[in-house]
Amino acid sequence: MKTTTIGPNRLPVEAVQNCLRRGKTPFYLYDQGLIRKRCRLLQEMPNAFGVFPRYAMKANSTRAILQEIHAAGVGIDASSFNEVRRAEMAGIPLENMLLTTQEAPFGEDLDTLVTSIEQGLRYNICSQTQLENIAVRLAPEKRRFSIRVHPGVGSGESVTRNTGDKYSCFGVHLSDLPALLSRAHELGVVFDQVHVHIGSGGDPAVWEENIDRELGFVETYFPQATRVNFGGGFKEARMPHETAADVYKLGQTAKKKVEEFYEKTGRKLTTEVEPGNFLVANSGYLVTRVADIKQTGDQGFTFILLDGGMEVNLRPLLYGAQHPFYILDEHGTVRFDEFHTDQHCEEREDLIVVGRCCESGDSYTLQDDHAIVPRSMIRPRVGDTCIVGGVGAYCSSMTPFNYNSHEQISEYLLTERGECHCIRSRQRLEQIVQNEHSLPPA
Repeated sequence: MKTTTIGPNRLPVEAVQNCLRRGKTPFYLYDQGLIRKRCRLLQEMPNAFGVFPRYAMKANSTRAILQEIHAAGVGIDASSFNEVRRAEMAGIPLENMLLTTQEAPFGEDLDTLVTSIEQGLRYNICSQTQLENIAVRLAPEKRRFSIRVHPGVGSGESVTRNTGDKYSCFGVHLSDLPALLSRAHELGVVFDQVHVHIGSGGDPAVWEENIDRELGFVETYFPQATRVNFGGGFKEARMPHETAADVYKLGQTAKKKVEEFYEKTGRKLTTEVEPGNFLVANSGYLVTRVADIKQTGDQGFTFILLDGGMEVNLRPLLYGAQHPFYILDEHGTVRFDEFHTDQHCEEREDLIVVGRCCESGDSYTLQDDHAIVPRSMIRPRVGDTCIVGGVGAYCSSMTPFNYNSHEQISEYLLTERGECHCIRSRQRLEQIVQNEHSLPPA
């Protein structure tokens, strides 16, 4: 095997070439070794009286990824009841899952949810409606829940990823808490866990500040709580200029504050966290081919057109997010590595990288205000391989695959032994339309 690698996590180029020989682009490739390393880091977070990490499975719900994370001893944070069902189909026990959702199910869905709670699913109450729907359906001894508190303060990498301020409605707002607690007391409900999640990818300092806020809620409102969930949202660094949150340092801060809480109240609290990006974002690579190169005149730009854009990575359009680029020629030689630009002698240009969808916003070089800003890189050739890094989270699980009738793409897992396994087959056009019905006869 060639020893050539790309990126900060040293993805072997030969692994990319192996997958290219097995199927057409675009496809996702995940690094099993990095996922396992990140799971270990979470489990080793400093803690006062125990730490239990969960994985926000909305980040990437592919079955093999869920199984890999479960095998590493990390629990599941589900955001919908279908995510619970999906994790269960992957072989993950209900008692390893926490459901935190905006849904307020009724009818058959409610019946199934009640059964799942009775069988061990942890339910995180997020509204008065949820409390009323669920509690009265359960035996008194089963009325033990987590509760998500809306703190009124949040922090996210963008406005749309802030889940704690007045523009989001996740959890029970502080102003509604007294009434909900009164009703919970009437129903014999015990809240043995408190959960506050303020956003994704925000300032680590704000995450640390939230610990004091949440422990204050526990002391004031929740005398029976034995666990505290500080949420996830650990900032990840996809690009060379970005700085990731120091999870060890965050753990040290949480440990100190939980110990101080014990000294003040005599109550020992187990800590939970539930990141998604941190576990899988940088394990994922999107492998595409350069399909075309176009330009818009002397006063315009040069466009590099890839065969995979917003339909396989929506993050640039949705958030203005940046992802690193790696360019390989037809022989697998690395022509450009965004993390090691000093190793390349080819002249760099200001280029715009776009996808194949019929949308002006299908671009990889957008700012968070959706303005197009060229990226400094070498000019690839038509037929070169362009690898987009940092796509392990919120790509496979979130993008509009079938826009313009494109098929959902293949996914591969690079094992620690260097083997590449297909963990999702490419969708066929017939599968896109299989649930459609023709017009009835005239």
